[in-house]
Amino acid sequence: MKRLISMLGAALVAAVMTLPSFAADAPKGYFEPAPAPLFQWSGFYAGINGGYGWGQSNWSAGSGSPAGGLIGGTIGFNVQTGAIVFGAEGDIDASWIRGTNSGGAGVCGGGACEFQNSWIATARGRVGYAFDRALFYVTAGGAFGDMQMLANGLTQTTGRAGWTIGAGLEYEVLGPWSAKLEYLYVDLGDANCGAATCGVSTRVNFNTSIFRFGINYRFW
Repeated sequence: MKRLISMLGAALVAAVMTLPSFAADAPKGYFEPAPAPLFQWSGFYAGINGGYGWGQSNWSAGSGSPAGGLIGGTIGFNVQTGAIVFGAEGDIDASWIRGTNSGGAGVCGGGACEFQNSWIATARGRVGYAFDRALFYVTAGGAFGDMQMLANGLTQTTGRAGWTIGAGLEYEVLGPWSAKLEYLYVDLGDANCGAATCGVSTRVNFNTSIFRFGINYRFW
């Protein structure tokens, strides 16, 4: 019995001593934990955004350079296939973009015309390439908003539909939370300021460049 115990002890010691060499000869990753899965962008999400826009309001008698801040909300949906991410996104922002320009030829009574935009919304498609937690994307679609023309103490407001195009970077920062930086060019086209407000019938168009920051929460 003592001899058997001695033999078993010696075998156990020999087995323990061979473990390091076995580990060294094992295939790479044999004893390594499985790698964490790549971040998945698929699913619904919602968030908030804020930024700054500046652009041009071109009047028949001149142009202005309205600018101001924006803040609002975002909803969207992504489908990921490999590293390619397809999505749809919508947002609506309160806007404080405004500016003035000098009238002429009877426009605005020869004084200053003022332009304001109080809201902008977009409905866009997105196509991106994911590097794990970083998503680079391009986006394009429809844009909607109001154009307010102020002159002679009067205001004429027109809702307009136009188009937008842009690009951005979104990055997962903590669990379902992601942050993004985005640029959009928005063109709301033309509106008409009637003679009752602007003195003479005046065509006005509006376009703006928007840089904004956003935080999204993803619902897997």
